[in-house]
Parts: sequence; structure tokens; C-alpha cells
Amino acid sequence: MAMSKSTKNFRFLAGYVFDTQQVNSTRYNQIPAVARDASSSRHYKYSYQSRLLDQNHNIHSSKKKSAELHPLPMASISHFTIFTSLLVLFSVLHPGLATTRKLAALVQEQPLLLKYHNGPLLKGNVAVNLIWYGNFSASQRSIIVDFLDSLNSGKAPSPSVSSWWETTGTYKGGPCTVALGNQVLDENYSLGKSLKMIQLVALASKAGHGYNSVNLVFTSADVAVEGFCMSRCGTHGSGKGKTGKFAYAWVGNSLSQCPGQCAWPFHQPIYGPQNPPLVSPNGDVGIDGMIINLATVLTGTVTNPFNNGYFQGSAEAPLEAVSACTGIFGKGAYSGYPGEVLVDETTGASYNAFGINGRKYLLPAMWDPRTSTCKTLV
Repeated sequence: MAMSKSTKNFRFLAGYVFDTQQVNSTRYNQIPAVARDASSSRHYKYSYQSRLLDQNHNIHSSKKKSAELHPLPMASISHFTIFTSLLVLFSVLHPGLATTRKLAALVQEQPLLLKYHNGPLLKGNVAVNLIWYGNFSASQRSIIVDFLDSLNSGKAPSPSVSSWWETTGTYKGGPCTVALGNQVLDENYSLGKSLKMIQLVALASKAGHGYNSVNLVFTSADVAVEGFCMSRCGTHGSGKGKTGKFAYAWVGNSLSQCPGQCAWPFHQPIYGPQNPPLVSPNGDVGIDGMIINLATVLTGTVTNPFNNGYFQGSAEAPLEAVSACTGIFGKGAYSGYPGEVLVDETTGASYNAFGINGRKYLLPAMWDPRTSTCKTLV
């Protein structure tokens, strides 16, 4: 069984997003040297805010040097002093307004555009089939299953997983209602503990090739997958079966292999700002990290299942509904900081969405086609 070329790989690291296939893009030249040196094979999304701040600093420095070389006339200095005094007085009387204007001048968000390429999307009732490969405990499986069951459940309080998923309904074609389908347990590692990408497609096919369905493959923490931790934390694509194309996605448990890369912000990152990690909402860093990556690839699957749906950039290495917003979990997020999220008063766990059965999850921002911005729950 041949693997389709429409496979997408996603990975995030301390607020940066990169894909090994985008190294030669023009964005690479915008990456700070310290980030580029971390790995020449990775593509980071350099913060637009950081670039503006750097430019502002450079402009300020150049003006300062110019002033040193060409002293101002006394009259100009006097007028400048009066103007500065009035500005300081105004800032004291209206500190909030002054701060707002400063920030607005420094950072002006540019709209993020994901183009629709006129291909089919997964809409209506979508069956999600699960393939568990390796050693997953019953409690680990229940965390993931509860997340999937929460996508279209109206039983959880706000902000809810279902309200997060509702944004997919604003893409062309209307809502996507997810329902659990078949579940396959492969606890004996039928293909071994080191898998190639082509073997993931073979595993995905074990759950069947139903119409309007997605086959999700989960690999346990002791299973190595080609490119895992090196260039991807999860992926999605399409394969060909007897009845035609089928969509699939894969996510691995990174706990024992690369939690700093694939379970951030619940683990200290390997590179970038070393902020303290957040406490995972379900008490399992590996599984809660999988939820973030599952949210990323599942959303990408329904909005770009066959490589001709919604995405930005090249079809070989696209930025999709969630991967375009990587590292953003709440208001005020920036590189290395996930943003303002909710914190459980008892456990100290961080989350931004309620699920069924009292679950709490931390979900990434999703691109909203109505506003062309990355939408967060909190």
C-alpha cells in the first residue's frame, strides 16, 4: 500500500513552529540566529512582535547616535523639553491610554490568511476510528476518548471543548460532527517497536476505509516512529484502499523520548525561553501533550484531508487550521509563553477547556476564517 504524498508533519517548540520541508522558505531568513543554530533542518515561525521590537530598538539607537553627532540648537532643546514634560504629565494622568498607544504602535497584528484550494473537506457526520499501538493503560485511553467525545457534546461548561471545535464549522461546508467508530488494540507490537511512515498507513488501514471517516493511530511511549522527535510530533495524510482514498492521522506519546519538544508547555523545552512548565490537567504529561498534537492533526485532517483544502504556503509543507497558530493557548501568548490560561485552584493544573466527565484540557488556538485570526478559548 503506497503512502500518499499529502502527509503533513507538525511540531512545535516553545512557541515556534517548524517543518523540515520548509527550510528553504523565505521565512527562514527571519529566524533569530540562536534559533537557526539550534537545528539547521527546522523551520521556526519567528515572532512578528519580536521583529517589530527589534526594529524599534534599532531606530531608537540610530536616532541616539545622530543626536550625539549633531547637537540640537538651544531653542529646539527648550521646545523639546516642554513637549516632553507635557507628554509625561499626560501619561501620568492617563497611563492606560499611553500604554495602549505605545503597544499599538509597536505591535500591529497582520491578518493570517489560509487559502481554500477548492478540494473536499470532511463535513457532516465523520466517524473516527482508533488504532492503539503498544502499551496504553485504560486511564490513558479514557483521557483521549473523553476528548473525542467532548468535541460535539453540549454537556460541558464553558469554555468547552465543543465550543473550540465549533470553529471548524465556519469553514466551507458547515459543521463537522465527530462520532467514535471502530477501536483496534495492538498491544503485542505486531510491527515491532520501530516504525516507518509507510507502516503507519498500514496500521491505519486496520480500522477499515469507511466513507467520511478518519483513522487515528496512537503509538505508546516505547514506540519509535520515523521522524518522531526529529521532525514531527504528529502527522496526517491520506492513503489508498480498495474503495478509494481514506484520511488518517497519527500522534505519538513523547514522554520517554522528547517531552520537551512534543509535550510543551507541560515540560521544560529543550531550546528557547526556559519558563517553568505548566501542570498537566489530567496528571499525565505524555497524554496531555498528545491531546494538543491530536487537536492539531485532527483539525488539519477535517479542513485539509486530501491536500487541497485550507492551508497557507506550499502543499508539501502547509500551515493549517491549528499549525498556523502553534504555541498559542491563551491571550497574550508569545514565543515561550503559552498565554493566559485557567488554573485549577486545587491541583494547580493549567487548562482552557472543559470536557465531559469532568475532564479539563489545554487546547491550541485555531484559525477562524471569519476574522482571519488565531482564536483562543480564553
